[in-house]
Amino acid sequence: MKVKLDANLGTRGHRLLVGAGHDVSTAASQGLATSSDEALIALCSAEGRALLTLDTDFANALRYPPALHAGVVVVRAVPRATAGDIETALRAVLRAVGDSPLAGRLLIVDLSGRVREYSPIED
Repeated sequence: MKVKLDANLGTRGHRLLVGAGHDVSTAASQGLATSSDEALIALCSAEGRALLTLDTDFANALRYPPALHAGVVVVRAVPRATAGDIETALRAVLRAVGDSPLAGRLLIVDLSGRVREYSPIED
């Protein structure tokens, strides 16, 4: 899995994903910690990387249509979420995704480990 971690996910998420054998880049390491959401998702698409983020703006499928991107995974955290909570959510993503590609998909994971996939309603 090729992913970019948003600046809000920290180093534990990076270690976890790299340790699981994934190709991980970070927004922070590329100086994108304060970039706009549009710039970040455009770079992810250009690099062929799915975005993993805590930013719930990316869960808006009308604003960021999944079919146009290399994949988006939004971890829905509560204000007092711990690093351990985030790690649990990321482990749930790894289990749910397995070897499946993330391109064109929007996954939303909560801190209990439940992973939901957005499916557009077709006419």
